[in-house]
Amino acid sequence: MPPLPKRKVSKGRRDRRRSHHALKPRNLVVCSNCGSLRLPHTVCPTCGFYKGREVIEVETEKESS
Repeated sequence: MPPLPKRKVSKGRRDRRRSHHALKPRNLVVCSNCGSLRLPHTVCPTCGFYKGREVIEVETEKESS
């Protein structure tokens, strides 16, 4: 038989332990090239620029007429 806890863990102790489990909002910065929001230290998904130079080519969507 596996070992079991000697005492019931109180609600306060349980909730204090879980106080760090909440989700934190993402830190977004403004792209210096196009002005859209992006994650820091990553290539902008809208324009493909990183640190002032184009790193990847981003295809623009064509309008269907």
